[in-house]
Amino acid sequence: MNAVSTVDGDATQPWNRRVLRSINEQVLFDALRDAGTTSRAELARSTGLSKPTVSAALASLERAGLVRRTGETVQGGGRGRAAVLYEPDPTAAYVVGLDIGREWIRAAIAGLDGVQLERRDTPNKFSTAPATVRAAAALARAVADGAGVDWRSVAHVVIGGPGVIDPRTHRVRYAVNLPGWQKAGLFDRLHDELGTGLDLLNDADLAALGEYAAGAGQGCPLFAYLWVGTGVGAGYVIDGKVFRGAHGAAGEIGYLPLYPLPVDGEAPSGEIAPGRGTLEEAINGDGVTRLARAFGMARVTSAKQVFDAARNGDATAGKVVEHEAARLAHAVAALAAVLDPELVVLGGGIGRNADLLLDPLHATLHELSPLHPRVAPALLGDDAVLLGALATAAEAALKRVFDSRAVAVV
Repeated sequence: MNAVSTVDGDATQPWNRRVLRSINEQVLFDALRDAGTTSRAELARSTGLSKPTVSAALASLERAGLVRRTGETVQGGGRGRAAVLYEPDPTAAYVVGLDIGREWIRAAIAGLDGVQLERRDTPNKFSTAPATVRAAAALARAVADGAGVDWRSVAHVVIGGPGVIDPRTHRVRYAVNLPGWQKAGLFDRLHDELGTGLDLLNDADLAALGEYAAGAGQGCPLFAYLWVGTGVGAGYVIDGKVFRGAHGAAGEIGYLPLYPLPVDGEAPSGEIAPGRGTLEEAINGDGVTRLARAFGMARVTSAKQVFDAARNGDATAGKVVEHEAARLAHAVAALAAVLDPELVVLGGGIGRNADLLLDPLHATLHELSPLHPRVAPALLGDDAVLLGALATAAEAALKRVFDSRAVAVV
């Protein structure tokens, strides 16, 4: 465990003693989460708190339902006193993660340890934001029922979705792939349906946190998650925390004013012309389809068909994949120049084809820039956003618990 700042000893005023007791409980609980299961003596050594302070704090946390005893271990070769073992109690409260995308709505529930207990997915067939909100709330309650959890025990919900979400106003912008998601009042509508603590966050940011917690980014102090699918975005994790920018727009690299390596006959989407469009238009799934048609694959209707054909040895599809990889290299080069990440994790629907993309991507990257971060495939697939949402929700729920305890004792 990292070194912690602890407060021990006496204080002259009663309110000071109560506040310090709350701080000590937080320090002790964090140490217990790091250790998993341990004894009072080990907690005293790791935190620097006195044994009486540790005993008092553990007793208070146990009464609050935040820690529990797991048994005893005999020390000193069987001759010493038995040491009582403690661990955080994940059933003290529950959290729900929701991933709301254009094609699917996914939900999962976990205890305060963030370990998934139940998971369900349903197609998103809804054409309005109110209908999508109702369906998402129903799915959230369904996973709670499936896990045998009373909804009143759910302390916090974190929702991942497309677009830029202003952290101050909760207003969503630029979520063009999800009908009605940008209208005012969305956050309030979600809160009314769920009735819990709530955060609405960008899906790429949550996927980055998921990969940090349990995927390709584990232990990496600075990495970027590059999401390429229906849309394009990035999440930046710095020392375990997502960097969102002043208005929640950090990572919206799809808006970079680039359309690298245009091909003659490649039809642009909408009003965007080759040479003047966004990076998203160049590298997303529809971009791969348009590129394939420009190369002569007239019957292609999806990026998946292109990658499948390339795996089966189709020479034209192979050229399309190489061109897509070169365009992705432009995105990685931009991330490397601005952020200097140790690692770029490639995810999303296009990212699932890293077996075909990484070699030509690296080759182009070495031609474009002297900055060459490691590029690796995402490991969590469709679970990344949900795992990031559950981890974020668990942290938010714990913060609310300790904030409320601190206020209660003052």
